[in-house]
Amino acid sequence: MAKKRKASPPSPNELDPIIHERLRLGILSVLAVQESISFTELRDLLQTTDGNLSVQARRLESAGYIICDKQFEDRKPRSTYRLSPAGRAALEEYLEKLTSLLPDIDRVRNAGQRELPRAIDPLPSTS
Repeated sequence: MAKKRKASPPSPNELDPIIHERLRLGILSVLAVQESISFTELRDLLQTTDGNLSVQARRLESAGYIICDKQFEDRKPRSTYRLSPAGRAALEEYLEKLTSLLPDIDRVRNAGQRELPRAIDPLPSTS
């Protein structure tokens, strides 16, 4: 009977570059817990500018991660965003990979109750 080989942990380079940007991760995180949200609500929640949110949302929409519904209300355009099934799957995969890169927090906290070094000397001592 063959032993199961433990898969090596992913490298940081394997994280989805579309998601691994602060504002795009924020957009997906909001949409993961809220069915839909308007552009204005999302902008205010993420504390960003109209232009930056528009560019980053378009990147996610081009990747198929979010869906943008555009309507007019009282002659004003209103954009509402939703997470697509592909976006939910990509976010879940991203979070799984990210989690596997992180150390076990309980083990870090309880590692002999010792403090982690405050700084690391970048150059070895020559003496």
